[in-house]
Amino acid sequence: MNTGSDYLLLVEDDPDILKLLQTTLTFKGYRVITARNGRDGLDLIRAERPAVVIADIMMPKLDGFGLVHRMRLSPETCDIPVVFITATYVAPEDKEFALDIGATRFLQKPVDLDAFLKTVAELLEVELPNTIAPMREHSFYEGYRKRLEKKLEQKSKQIARDEHLLSTRADEANKDLIASLRHAIDEREEIKLLLDQVEEQIEKLNKPD
Repeated sequence: MNTGSDYLLLVEDDPDILKLLQTTLTFKGYRVITARNGRDGLDLIRAERPAVVIADIMMPKLDGFGLVHRMRLSPETCDIPVVFITATYVAPEDKEFALDIGATRFLQKPVDLDAFLKTVAELLEVELPNTIAPMREHSFYEGYRKRLEKKLEQKSKQIARDEHLLSTRADEANKDLIASLRHAIDEREEIKLLLDQVEEQIEKLNKPD
């Protein structure tokens, strides 16, 4: 096991999943440092290089896609392996985009802990390429926009479906449905915010010098 001065950086905004993965890794003897968003995670990476980064994709401030893209742009962090864990970006094209921008592994939630630990152990043992080439800025943001637009469409359909169910039901299950609806609305607003930011970046890149 690669321990000692090396550590695993866990970047996850869901407190329950963060605690579960942190406890699991710590029990196995790993040194684990955590962050609740990609921006804080990037600051920690720059302050002390981790052996592996484990990150959710949908997070506030800076999400997993943005975190990996920035890591691959820097010579100091371009070769650090990254494991994505996600419940939202699970379509084949999501995984393809994640690997194209430089993610090393891609796992879906709910996390299979045995597979998760095996993945981490493998990344600490195998010799990875010295550098991982970053995707060109324009290609990154165009691909990112497509992923966000697709998720926004899916989330809007989910919200419309949940709202319809609420209007036709009056039972104890409504409590869980209301919680699910609120969570979906929060995610939709987060996706909209990210989409605005991405479109702003694309507009800047398209402006003539």
